[in-house]
Amino acid sequence: MTYCLGIKIDDGLVFCSDSRTNAGADQVSAFSKAHQFSIPGERHLVLLSAGNLATTQAVVDTIHRDLREDAKVTINKLNYLADIADYVGQLSLQTQQKYAPTGEEAGFNAEATFILGGQIRHDDPELYLVYPEGNHIRASNQHPFLQIGETKYGKPILDRIIEHSTPWETAMRCALVSMDSTIRSNATVGPPIELIFLRRDALNKTQVYYRYEQDSVYLMELREAWNEAVVAAFTSLPGPVFEDP
Repeated sequence: MTYCLGIKIDDGLVFCSDSRTNAGADQVSAFSKAHQFSIPGERHLVLLSAGNLATTQAVVDTIHRDLREDAKVTINKLNYLADIADYVGQLSLQTQQKYAPTGEEAGFNAEATFILGGQIRHDDPELYLVYPEGNHIRASNQHPFLQIGETKYGKPILDRIIEHSTPWETAMRCALVSMDSTIRSNATVGPPIELIFLRRDALNKTQVYYRYEQDSVYLMELREAWNEAVVAAFTSLPGPVFEDP
């Protein structure tokens, strides 16, 4: 299992992903699930992946191969992010169908889900969730974040904090708290944690990127502070009122 999220705010786009993969109790590894593609001054894209590792790696490898071989369709030639989402969806669907299990392996799940976000030229930044079926949805001002993987544990803090007007520093901190809440409740999600911020219209500037390892001092401080704040908030709640039936 994994957990990745993307947040669309007025300042730009925030991405957060874990790096743990699990193929059984004795097969736990770490692979980056955040992939960046850019043409300086023209476009910057981030692709987060969840699901079957073989499928997600094959899709990313095909994207790079199409770029190297200057294929007819590449993420650098498509002019709209929605078209790039379609391209990623088709690659994912083709990969799943290529390795579709049969017979005794029919229980094998090759599905993959992606979050694609970025900005092309002077268009607005956009954020898409690409489903295993190849179709996609887009984040909006009314629903400014998208999640894939183990989504339920990290959603409550996002629902309470994230709006389109949320400052980018707050959105990044909220993303980490969302990730930490998921890690605390699900052992299949874990560091290293990658955190990215793509500032609106900053296509010629270095993007904000952090990688937090298991022993990150900041992650430990954030976890402790959040836990203490939650406990303090809970203990300050009014007690239950038992009404006479």
